[in-house]
Amino acid sequence: MRTTVSLDDALLEQAKRRATRSGVTLSRVLEDALRRDLAAPPPSSRPVELSTVSGGRLRPGVDPLSNRDLFESMDLEDARR
Repeated sequence: MRTTVSLDDALLEQAKRRATRSGVTLSRVLEDALRRDLAAPPPSSRPVELSTVSGGRLRPGVDPLSNRDLFESMDLEDARR
């Protein structure tokens, strides 16, 4: 099957050199690389570990569902330091 794809110039040059060294066509090099990539399992995404801080409570009047309130509270805390 024929198709057109856009490749980075340096990557294309590497693929052409590989084809020449291996004695195969550029199409073969690209097909083999694509097959290897598609056969590999997708990278797994690990759960993100969040650090927590114990103690303390929200200041009175700070709505924990309001980003504005939370950021203003953090800014006040930073200003006190």
